[in-house]
Amino acid sequence: MTIVAGIIANPASGRDIRRLVAHASVFGNDEKINIVRRVLLGMAATGVDRVLYMPDGQRLVERAVEEIDSHMEVIRVGGIFNGKALDTAIAAASMQAAGARVIVSLGGDGTNRMVAKGALDVPLVPISTGTNNVFPVMVEGTVAGIAAGALAARAADPAEVAPRCKMVEIELQNDKRELALIDAVVMGPGFIGSRAIWETDSVREILLARAQSDSVGMSALGGMVMPVSQEEDCGLHLVVGKTGREEHSTIEVEAAIAPGLIEAVTLERFERIPLGCVVQVSGPALLALDGEREIVLPKDHIARLSVLRTGPRVVDIAHCLDAARASGFFRRESAVEPVR
Repeated sequence: MTIVAGIIANPASGRDIRRLVAHASVFGNDEKINIVRRVLLGMAATGVDRVLYMPDGQRLVERAVEEIDSHMEVIRVGGIFNGKALDTAIAAASMQAAGARVIVSLGGDGTNRMVAKGALDVPLVPISTGTNNVFPVMVEGTVAGIAAGALAARAADPAEVAPRCKMVEIELQNDKRELALIDAVVMGPGFIGSRAIWETDSVREILLARAQSDSVGMSALGGMVMPVSQEEDCGLHLVVGKTGREEHSTIEVEAAIAPGLIEAVTLERFERIPLGCVVQVSGPALLALDGEREIVLPKDHIARLSVLRTGPRVVDIAHCLDAARASGFFRRESAVEPVR
């Protein structure tokens, strides 16, 4: 049976406006190519036969393949691509339909959100190359490729080493649904404009799937007042207040909103909420998902937000490698001449 894996490398990740308004570093495409190359070599070493990839204007995967000599087929995935964020979701959906057993992604929270929209059921190995990187992890590409290949080869059980993560589900009118892997932010009305969030003046409410003080973005803000881990069956709801309001007690919290950008935010209320508990918001408002403005909520329109454990299956790399080792996957038997 052909062992199929997928790889999605976002050429735009790590390059948004936060390089201008904050102090985020640029994650260059040359380094992404190097990471892709190492991921592919790791996959090849574990017996992956075919790798499907998302095409892009910078030809990241094609350039990575140029210096690789392996048995693998590296094939452009089917679909119509226009250089937009939706390309990622289209590519992931095509990979799922083509039988990919695992997808490796290079990007930030926004990139992985689009992967989840396209292929929620395929185990995901997310490598951090973005700005807001709460969801993906810093991992050597070779190791990520070996883990992905071992999982694709069924040397580890996906149910054990790739558990479902939490996410925020956004239910809109007309039965439309959206998702966020880390945070959904309700902002005052306006235009989407530059998608990335780097200021908090218009933020009204935040719903977090996880809150980590050692992260950057809205998750860091929540983590500074009430951390919520990936393993806990709850989310965190924050209501942003105005300094000096006498009718409500408030607290002021400082957090890293973007790389090198630390802001003080006044919170009127914060509380853990159980999975499935609905936070209802009404327009006019803007909804930002995983750090990017996405949805204009018109006046009198309602959105219902909740944290659920229905997100993508994220591969625990260490657990995956340990399970594959225990199964004997990495052993290579050879004949040994007896000593005379």
